[in-house]
Amino acid sequence: MAAVGTIEPAAGEPSVGPPSVGPPSEGSPSGSALQWRRGARTWLRWIGVVPFFGYLAIFLLIPTGELVVDAFKGPTGHFTGANVSAAVHAPYLSSFETSLELSALSALFGGILGVFVATAVLHRGVPAALRPVVFTFSGMASNFAGVPLAFAFSATIGTGGVLTGLFQHLGVDLTTLVPLTSGVIGLSLVYTYFQFPLMILLVIPAIDGLKREWREASTNLGASTISYWRYVGLPIILPSLLGMMLLLFGSAFSAYATAYALSGSTGNLVPEVIGNLLNGNITVDPQLAYALAFGMIVIITVVLVCYSLLQRRASRWLR
Repeated sequence: MAAVGTIEPAAGEPSVGPPSVGPPSEGSPSGSALQWRRGARTWLRWIGVVPFFGYLAIFLLIPTGELVVDAFKGPTGHFTGANVSAAVHAPYLSSFETSLELSALSALFGGILGVFVATAVLHRGVPAALRPVVFTFSGMASNFAGVPLAFAFSATIGTGGVLTGLFQHLGVDLTTLVPLTSGVIGLSLVYTYFQFPLMILLVIPAIDGLKREWREASTNLGASTISYWRYVGLPIILPSLLGMMLLLFGSAFSAYATAYALSGSTGNLVPEVIGNLLNGNITVDPQLAYALAFGMIVIITVVLVCYSLLQRRASRWLR
């Protein structure tokens, strides 16, 4: 007779009750085997990123560490702060000011132009068939820098350029208006050629992140296109835009070949001064060059920290 509160299974039905606890059946993996498999999978995942960390250490971390140490060494190998002190005083302080001004202007020009082009391509004004053309040009032009870019601008709007000669026949001397391939303004225009395509590629994910529901809600409330971008769209993507312009700033701040090909050894940018101190015919001072490079590392580090903070703020709308 069954006890009160229990249900006996009918004939042919399996009994219902708590699972039996006992040794694992033959063929089932034991706890140690499962742990070994999990550990093996973890190690396999780490093996996949070991080459990346090795490449990072060999070509970035170790050279940077040696550069920082050499920046505080004197000619005889003793540690001193004279090199860093000289790097932040005249006449080398002006090279930092020129580089910062050039980087800020080119990042501003390239950032604004890139935002307008990307917005037009993604939303209105450009047929869908032309979008791949714009994206392909952006990918190519963002990597078109250095000596080829300097030669292209010199052959086009330089002193003996094609457009310069054409305008001279029309009675307009371009070289007297703005130095198009020299000076801070001229170099910033040259840098804009590869800055704004890079901005297009960077800003497209941010603009795509704007949800359609936000635009529809603002339209239903009577907001115009200008009001939507002023009160909704621009405040949301502003941290991303500022972070991307910081990346443009860093890209221009470290550029060397384009400015050197246009101005030669007479340039006053920090990378050009470092090149002259390492390979100059008159003055050679490697320790001072290392100190200037250390100053560039400090500025780039500040830029990356600010970029990380802005990206963290911008990611709140993507959750």
